[in-house]
Amino acid sequence: MYSNIVLFTMILVIVLLTKPVGTYMYKIFEYKPIKLDKVFLPVENFIYKLSGINAEEEMSWEKYALSFLLVNTVMMIIGYIILRIQGFLPLNPTGVKNMESSLAFNTVISFMTNTNLQHYAGENGVTFLSQMIVIVFLMFTSAASGLATAAAIMRGLSKKTTNLGNFYADFVRITVRLLLPISMLATLILVWQGVPQTFAGKVVVDTLEGGKQTIITGPVAVLESIKHLGTNGGGFFGANSSHPFENPTWLTNMIEMLLMMLLPTSLIYTYGLMINNKRHALVLYISLFVIFIFLAVGAVYAESHPGVAYSKLHIDGTPYGNYEGKEVRFGVSQSPLFATVTTAFTTGSVDSMHDSYTPLGGAVPLILMMLNTVFGGDGAGLQNIIMYTILTVFLTGLMVGRTPEYLGRKIETKEIKLIAIAILVHPFLILFSSALTVMLKVGASSVTNPLYHGLTQVLYEFSSAAANNGSEFAGFIGNTVFMNIMTGLVMFFGRYITIILMLAVAGSMAEKIPASPSPGTFRTDNALFGAIFIAVVVIVGALTFFPAIILGPISEFLSMT
Repeated sequence: MYSNIVLFTMILVIVLLTKPVGTYMYKIFEYKPIKLDKVFLPVENFIYKLSGINAEEEMSWEKYALSFLLVNTVMMIIGYIILRIQGFLPLNPTGVKNMESSLAFNTVISFMTNTNLQHYAGENGVTFLSQMIVIVFLMFTSAASGLATAAAIMRGLSKKTTNLGNFYADFVRITVRLLLPISMLATLILVWQGVPQTFAGKVVVDTLEGGKQTIITGPVAVLESIKHLGTNGGGFFGANSSHPFENPTWLTNMIEMLLMMLLPTSLIYTYGLMINNKRHALVLYISLFVIFIFLAVGAVYAESHPGVAYSKLHIDGTPYGNYEGKEVRFGVSQSPLFATVTTAFTTGSVDSMHDSYTPLGGAVPLILMMLNTVFGGDGAGLQNIIMYTILTVFLTGLMVGRTPEYLGRKIETKEIKLIAIAILVHPFLILFSSALTVMLKVGASSVTNPLYHGLTQVLYEFSSAAANNGSEFAGFIGNTVFMNIMTGLVMFFGRYITIILMLAVAGSMAEKIPASPSPGTFRTDNALFGAIFIAVVVIVGALTFFPAIILGPISEFLSMT
């Protein structure tokens, strides 16, 4: 009962925030005047002048994609260099050494692709300087990059012009007007709740037993705010949001979940404003929440009712649910709910260890990452939603024997080929990488559990990487040269191939002359379309991933019963 109250309270708050935040993002993307222009414009103009940016220049989809890739690549190179020499740089109170090359390669790709998969423990893997100018910096820029490309795609679907905007200007405006103000407010709230924000480093305290304990602190709150707002997920500490310094109370747990949900949900309302069809956006909004609520309830139920097999283990708390791997302050209600939110919104932050979940409880976050469409992360999630929306319209057009149209523009061979490739990239990266890992001895050595659960560990690792999520089954050994390189490549291709293909689709659609709806036009703003959209998402996911799910969590569940 408590978990249901928390779930629907969160949804109510998000629904109330969707319109104002979505409208605000619309004004940012469409360069509409706002009351705070007197504050933001001088900052933006200074950045433009300092960087030599011509904010008035319009870009084709090719130039927009190239600018996006160029900026991201330069940031990855700079981040890699800093991590490799961090031991020689200042702000290193804990004496962290230079990061190993394959781990540095994995880390910069992870944070630049908005994945934040961590094969290191935050408190002893990077220095305070690296935390701020590499980790936190990339958290802002990766989120801004995803939102900027989403804005460009929405422009391509809503305008007659073949240009999609200016990546550099979008990037600056999103950072200055959206990410910085909200994250600053969130930082103050988290500090109020007890999250540290200091450069003090180590603190030695007296324990209740009369001994001494060294506790590592640091600039945690500023990382936590953008970590969740930017759907990043990387933790300051190895325990991530299960650590009391990252997530000390039930209220911070709620705030962090709301921050993860805020921008991806609001972005759908923004989309409705951009294409001048709020009813269509509402149908998508409700459809996605139907899938989300169904899986969230399933995850909470699975952890609250672990079954006879768990009761026989005599683990403290099993009569009331599976408490293994969970913080008592969050329990078996908020923990699986957090797991559902962090994988639906591709954040990757965790307040419990997913490796300790029941087979079906652990299957829920795995399924959400495989679907990679239930809201998703900042910007990239909306792109996947649009991708499946166009596929739904195309399939319904085939069923009624009519050339499919979306937003008044015909969907032709070029667009559907690009979308087909984008849809296939995700399962290929997951399934091929998982198969290669279990086949090779160097890969299989990372698996710490036998049989079905071991396979689930591998599937989870690569699903997390391909979906740019970042959460892990904690028992899996990720910090090996093989896994650092493999997951690094999966994260890179999982992010950039899809975004570039969707920019190409938007560029192609922008070149077409919109036609007025006719009596035979398939409507996308009613319940029928919502039902078909849900069916397409589920069926495509089942066709690509159901055999793997059967071999992993479902077989584990059946073996336990």
